[in-house]
Amino acid sequence: MKGEVARRQRVLRVRHVQHAMAVAETARARDEAEGIARNAQRLRNVRNDLFTGQGVATGANFAAMQELAGRLEQAGRQLDGALYDARRKVEAKEGLSLAANRDREIAVKLKDRARADLEEWRENKLAALPRYRRMQRTGDV
Repeated sequence: MKGEVARRQRVLRVRHVQHAMAVAETARARDEAEGIARNAQRLRNVRNDLFTGQGVATGANFAAMQELAGRLEQAGRQLDGALYDARRKVEAKEGLSLAANRDREIAVKLKDRARADLEEWRENKLAALPRYRRMQRTGDV
């Protein structure tokens, strides 16, 4: 019985570590997605600010700004794709985190059940002893 409780305790420790790792990976994935979203927003801001406040521009300047705007637009589309992938990765990591949490909760319940079974076994064993032995064990001699 003691071995079962110890085994369940080891399983619980493993499940706890797995859950902590899953939560950390989820947080890392969220940070990555937020960083990509910030970069995409900064690109949009740069592209929008490119044509404001210019006044009169020469043809060469305008062509250079158009080229830069096109490149910024392309980079923004690439970041949108990366952001989509990062958000899917976050969803997958959250699913793994939930599964790890569920496994940890199951391990807690199994450990508690094993501990209760051990206590019940000890009480039954003590109750099965003759009265004089019980008195010796409890100190009522």
